[in-house]
Amino acid sequence: MGKTAFLFAGQGAQAVGMGKELADNFDCAAKAFEEASEAVGFDIKDMIFNGDAETLQITENTQPTIVTMSVAALRVLRENGVKADAAAGLSLGEYTAHIASGSMDFADGVRLVKKRGKYMQEEVPIGKGAMAAMIGLSAEDVIACCEAASRIGICSPANFNCPGQIVVSGETAAVEKCCEEAKAKGAKRAMLMPVSAPFHCEMLIGAGEKLARELDGVTLSDMQIPVITNVTADYVQSKDDIKPLLIKQVSSPVRWEDSIRRMIADGVDTFIEIGPGKTLSGFLRRIDKTVSSYNVEDMASLDKTLKGLGI
Repeated sequence: MGKTAFLFAGQGAQAVGMGKELADNFDCAAKAFEEASEAVGFDIKDMIFNGDAETLQITENTQPTIVTMSVAALRVLRENGVKADAAAGLSLGEYTAHIASGSMDFADGVRLVKKRGKYMQEEVPIGKGAMAAMIGLSAEDVIACCEAASRIGICSPANFNCPGQIVVSGETAAVEKCCEEAKAKGAKRAMLMPVSAPFHCEMLIGAGEKLARELDGVTLSDMQIPVITNVTADYVQSKDDIKPLLIKQVSSPVRWEDSIRRMIADGVDTFIEIGPGKTLSGFLRRIDKTVSSYNVEDMASLDKTLKGLGI
């Protein structure tokens, strides 16, 4: 019998109205939006359902809204009897994975990621940092491009998403130089991304230090579902390791491809992406076409997933 893993969306998939269909049809989803509003002290439901894209794109809004919508979708899945043997999340999504595992309280998680977004945004002045997507190069080639670019500034791999898609992060001039190096090596594309900060590189170490102070005030519990962490692409061993890994994650590369391969090696053959968008499902197809992939973000995708799972 194969295993099932829940995968949780990261930043970038946010959209006005996300989760509204689920909240309109399931009380457990509607309550997630209400609980989140109470936790952060403003009407997060109104921001998501009736707000505008610009407001949602502000990092300290993006992060709690995506976690909230993802938890709403998770609750609907569980109400329909769907369980997981493991969980993982892309960057921000790792917090939702911990909420799903029972190691982190939902209210604490929403408050934490709001602060996380604020600290990540504030750490580097606008324009000083950048990120770029490298399409069609091997990891070794991208690392070599970063090393060449590092002669003029900070530049390092930030996301190992899937074969042929790696994101780099660092100082703007160095990232631009990395794009030039990548094109010279034959990259299909090497393009700057519309992001507000250079996530997952050493420029955000200070944001991690500020986050550490917030984490000090949070009580964590034992994980009921194993969680794979972005930092090591392996299982978090105990609740005592969660905080150090979340602090390190802010300025460390996201080893997503290796995380997926680790779960597949452990017998996972069904993956359910939970939260807005289908980005992780796209990565999954590039990593291993033989596994089953579903997503849940609205009523249509929920119905398709439940049918696919035979529920």
